[in-house]
Amino acid sequence: MSPKLPVISGEDLVRALQKFGYEIARQKGSHVRLRNKAEPRRLPVTVPLHKELAPGTLKSILRDAGISAEELLAAI
Repeated sequence: MSPKLPVISGEDLVRALQKFGYEIARQKGSHVRLRNKAEPRRLPVTVPLHKELAPGTLKSILRDAGISAEELLAAI
């Protein structure tokens, strides 16, 4: 059983994704687009810079990035 998704801010998620090789490609308003040049199988993701991400939004970003909840918890 996978662990419960953490309550995390957009900025914290961007920092965690950078540990997986993602880099900021661009930003428009409060949304940051990240891409992973090292591993092209990982899709580009858009992270809203909100104080608290909705669980569905976080789950969708992690699914697109190919990162499990366990890996995210280890990276934060």
